[in-house]
Amino acid sequence: MLTIDKPQPLDPFEPYKISVAVKKLNLNHVVITSVDRDDLPDGGSNHFYDVIVSTKQRNPKTSIEVLTPDFLRKGDAYKKVIEAKPDVFNHNIETVPSLYRKVRPGARYFSSLDLLKNTKQIDSNIFTKSGIMVGLGEKKDEILQVMDDLISAKVDFLTIGQYLQPSPKHFPLEKYYHPDEFKELGEIAKSKGFLLVSSTPLTRSSYHADEDFRKLKTQRLKINASGLSKKIN
Repeated sequence: MLTIDKPQPLDPFEPYKISVAVKKLNLNHVVITSVDRDDLPDGGSNHFYDVIVSTKQRNPKTSIEVLTPDFLRKGDAYKKVIEAKPDVFNHNIETVPSLYRKVRPGARYFSSLDLLKNTKQIDSNIFTKSGIMVGLGEKKDEILQVMDDLISAKVDFLTIGQYLQPSPKHFPLEKYYHPDEFKELGEIAKSKGFLLVSSTPLTRSSYHADEDFRKLKTQRLKINASGLSKKIN
């Protein structure tokens, strides 16, 4: 019989431990993430805040990216993460709406979309990022609609990767996409206005995170410089 254990309490020393580890490893960019903590009233948002702030204090030159849960039914708890001012706020949309009940039964598509949209509205300086997996049985027009939804939410960076079935118990794989199909999806996404797109079979949420953060900053500078030039002219 399957038994589900209650998650362990949060470690109050974890923010300190992580900040020290980042310092010792001399990291330029760090991705802070967690499993869903729906057992907590705030979904873990205050702990995210503490980890970000502690890491920044001890590593002021290190850029910080968070990959968060959806904070579903946690009200405004997510705002605490934004308050800590990470450089990148990442929350994966994962798949198309029609597959949510099968692939993400505990999540809600539009709640995830609103999380990304609200983050950008609250602090436009934070880069927002999201990703989808393909190969689950989605249709191409559904993928394009997700792109449009993310663009409407002002998401800066989109990642598209191949779904791989971890075990026979997991959701079945429907299709392996050809690298040319990933290239096409990437080109379409770029044409829709994302600052940055990574679309390959092996692309994952934190794939080349440090390098991609530098690219995001460069793209924003180019756009801001272009806008300033137009105003002057």
